[in-house]
Amino acid sequence: MDNTQKIISLCKRRGFVFPSSEIYGGFSSTYDYGPLGAQMLKNIKNSWWKAFVESKTDVVGLDGAIFCHPKTWEASGHVASFNDPLVEDKKTHIRYRADHLIEEVLKIDTSKMSFEEMQKLLDDNNIKSPSGNELTKLKSFNLLVSAELGSTDETKQKAYLRGETCQVIFLQYLNVMQSMRLRPPFGIAQIGKAFRNEITTKDFIYRMREFTQMELEYFVDPKKGEKWYEYWKEFMLNWFVTELGMPKDKFRYREIPKEEMSHYAKIQNDFEFESSSGKWFELSPLNHRGDYDLSRHQEFSGVNFKYKDQESGKEFMPNVIEISIGIDRTLYALLDNAYFEDGDRVVLKLDPKVAPYDVAVFPLVKNKPEVVAKAKEVYGDLVEAGFVVAWDDRANVGKRYYSQDEIGTPKCITIDYQTLEDGTVTIRDRDTTKQIRVKIEEIKNEL
Repeated sequence: MDNTQKIISLCKRRGFVFPSSEIYGGFSSTYDYGPLGAQMLKNIKNSWWKAFVESKTDVVGLDGAIFCHPKTWEASGHVASFNDPLVEDKKTHIRYRADHLIEEVLKIDTSKMSFEEMQKLLDDNNIKSPSGNELTKLKSFNLLVSAELGSTDETKQKAYLRGETCQVIFLQYLNVMQSMRLRPPFGIAQIGKAFRNEITTKDFIYRMREFTQMELEYFVDPKKGEKWYEYWKEFMLNWFVTELGMPKDKFRYREIPKEEMSHYAKIQNDFEFESSSGKWFELSPLNHRGDYDLSRHQEFSGVNFKYKDQESGKEFMPNVIEISIGIDRTLYALLDNAYFEDGDRVVLKLDPKVAPYDVAVFPLVKNKPEVVAKAKEVYGDLVEAGFVVAWDDRANVGKRYYSQDEIGTPKCITIDYQTLEDGTVTIRDRDTTKQIRVKIEEIKNEL
């Protein structure tokens, strides 16, 4: 069952994701994360950082700038190679990927075709836009988002918003290695924004022009690259399953044939998730980048990027294993996997580690000061203990339960008249709807 439209509706209604600039008619493929979405993103980032950085003795963090010297993108190959074949509907002016249109209409593989060959197929087969209109001639479309830096027209300099977060890691590779006294194998990780001029944008927050990557570049001896590639391949899958609570059978690694690999890749496996629609979505392109990046930056900068072992005298250009996970796509996968309908009850069966709230606290009634005061006391104690707590005193308790089910809150605590008598509260479980009574002092252990 495809739950996409239901999830999109829920996201706006309950404050996970909002269309950007909606009061002005929206802005294509840009979204703002509401209070619950922002909290979920924080939980995912914290989990990733703890697993991939803080739990590792050989990985350190970085927070790099969005703007890099323009030469960065020449060296990386993005200025020359980061191009897609673009056509435009002459009536609607909607842009499309020419290769995607050809593959959809003719059912053939275009991965090895030149732009000229694609144009010939478009012409010979009179391929139209999805709206049935004539198309413009194919153009080369660069995915980098360009910008101009400078306060006056005379001083403005062309630059690019970073198309991927990894390049700043390569630029700072020597500084990090020397300042932290590291030696391969070691990793540099960061979480940050990247920007791309996507021709076609679809699938909600799955494909956007502005997105966040959780990225680790792991520098290794060239002879041990494949061994470390397999290590991180297993590690990433385990993180999704054990830390995010996702089912293992919903994931797969799809090996990318050589002719379809990214221009820098030596080995590439797309890590994919199967959504409720049956469609597989890429969450991460796990890449063995070889020494492409460091060699290119060495060539363009004139700086020696080779590593020399002081004990053995051995010198080599490190190879790079890249673990890059899209956090927006990860959130999409979590919501899609968690969405569940039980009669008239909608439930997000999120793992407690990623749910926006750990627990919700309700006073049974809000017109009894002593009940409200006791509920606020419980709320305060839980917040002080480090829990993320929702306060809800609206409508009746049944509606509050359903409301918390819909946003994935694992437990709800109700303070009632009996609480004032014997110091017990009701704790309700989201997934089973079962309720138990426990002493206030036992709440934290029960959670």
